[in-house]
Amino acid sequence: MNTKDHMVFVVDDDPRVGEALSELLSSLGFRVVVFSSAAEYLRFPKPDLPTCLILDVQLPDINGLDLQGQLTERDHPAIVFITGHGDIPSSVRAMKAGAIDFLPKPFGKKQLLHAIEEGLAHDIRARQHRAELDQLKQHFSLLTRREREVLPLVVAGLLNKQAAAELGISETTLQIHRGQIMRKMAAKSLAELVRMAGKLEISVPSWESASPIKSL
Repeated sequence: MNTKDHMVFVVDDDPRVGEALSELLSSLGFRVVVFSSAAEYLRFPKPDLPTCLILDVQLPDINGLDLQGQLTERDHPAIVFITGHGDIPSSVRAMKAGAIDFLPKPFGKKQLLHAIEEGLAHDIRARQHRAELDQLKQHFSLLTRREREVLPLVVAGLLNKQAAAELGISETTLQIHRGQIMRKMAAKSLAELVRMAGKLEISVPSWESASPIKSL
């Protein structure tokens, strides 16, 4: 992992902790930015880089767990909690909300680095997923209204003649729409189109007469 291609944010109101973490991580090649409050962190323009957020639980303006709750409503980096006042309910709440780790102070260097590396890997996967989903949405936006009506029927496993009858169009017209859908969605196979529809959370009707999707 090239640490210069990543960012680590530290939010802790204790300047000694912030300075120590900044020196440690900078010496290891990480790009580090330290904040003393949640407000400072929220105001800071976020770079388009894989990021890990080291977040103290007790902050002067907002509880770190509450900040985590706010961040879940938007795209945010993986969070590693650190605290000098940890308790089981807080750690359970943090982990259930998706935190990578919950480290009580003082914590070991290896323990922290492992959590950061895991957080960065998690953020990389999340960014890749969002990029793939954005691309799928762009492809889907190219479909006409009729093609969007045809798509759920196709991925449900209906034969062309069944889907055509459902929409009241000819089988030839249905085949044309189906071909356009495959082209615009850049799907190489029906199985791939089914996976795309799943990622887009397109509602697929259930048809007793449909061919089983698992046989594709």
